[in-house]
Amino acid sequence: MSGSTSLDEERPAIRTFEKRQLRDVLGSFVTGVTVVTTLDGEGKMHGLTANSFSSVSLDPPLVLWSQATSAGSHTAFRDAGRFTINILAEHQYDLANHFATRSPDKFAGIDYDLGVDGLPLLRDCSAWLECKVVSRFPGGDHVIFVGSVECIRQSGRRPLVFGGGQYLVADPHDLGRAPLGTAGTMKSQPHAVRLASRAMLRLAHTLDKTLALVAWGNHGPTVIAWQAATTPVAADLPLGLVLPVTSSASGLALAAFLPPEAVDRFVAAELRDNARQASDEVLPTAESLAGVLESVRVSHVATRRPAPFYDDRMLANAISVPILSPSGMAVLALTALGPAEHFDAAADGPCAEALKTAAHEISAALREA
Repeated sequence: MSGSTSLDEERPAIRTFEKRQLRDVLGSFVTGVTVVTTLDGEGKMHGLTANSFSSVSLDPPLVLWSQATSAGSHTAFRDAGRFTINILAEHQYDLANHFATRSPDKFAGIDYDLGVDGLPLLRDCSAWLECKVVSRFPGGDHVIFVGSVECIRQSGRRPLVFGGGQYLVADPHDLGRAPLGTAGTMKSQPHAVRLASRAMLRLAHTLDKTLALVAWGNHGPTVIAWQAATTPVAADLPLGLVLPVTSSASGLALAAFLPPEAVDRFVAAELRDNARQASDEVLPTAESLAGVLESVRVSHVATRRPAPFYDDRMLANAISVPILSPSGMAVLALTALGPAEHFDAAADGPCAEALKTAAHEISAALREA
């Protein structure tokens, strides 16, 4: 055991607990979601949602699931000689909810096919196992059914996941290998996108700011994902939006950690345009930009003070931080935006610190992958 805090100190054991507490603890074990189906003696179809499904043996091929004795369909399953496990796909949470409730005819309006001995196979699932009951065991207020798998089918759809009292989405582990088929200095970028997308969900909730994920594309800084706040910075948040390098927080965060050969042609074009414009706004020059980029390299934070958002309908502030590859190159920029009157884009403020922490964690994960 490592560290100075023991498990007992961190999470004291609860020896007298209520059903709700036990259910919460059991919810820490994440499972798939299935609908188990069968036919009763009169040929009527029955089905119920269950996440108690588990494999038992590959040779012979055995699986199990359990059902509460209080379930309305318990008599049908108790007396049936067969059952089918329909492993739900990630889009089928409505189907899971449907079969989790009592109904005189759960199959009304439901699409299904018929499998072995006429048992229903729900359509569009992730996989199916058609089983013959080989044993039943009492288990408290449940009965455990063990089945011999006689036929299997698989669609390739991603499975629905359940844990902590809610439906979840299955993704590769954050510290898994970077995706195959990528090479060069940006080989960690696909992995970074996956990690950053999750971080954006969390940050949008805690900060309540519109978040953008920006990559360096063929035309410069390009928005590849948005996560809206309770009140989005704009009603229309287009993917593929190309941002300026010299006057956007995202562009500065990326440019500060990219090689000159990747950045210079975009910067030169923008500086030429700045020189042609007659504007009251103080526009970047080559000298001022060099100072800004050096400051970003030191602080790992780029900011943009009030400026029109892309559709010019509002003024917005922005803070952006780089996500770095193992070699120290910027692979993404994580950016928070908000209306100028409500969002103080201070480089040392709480929003900037939250973004820096998230970017640091993602960058560290890329180094460990």
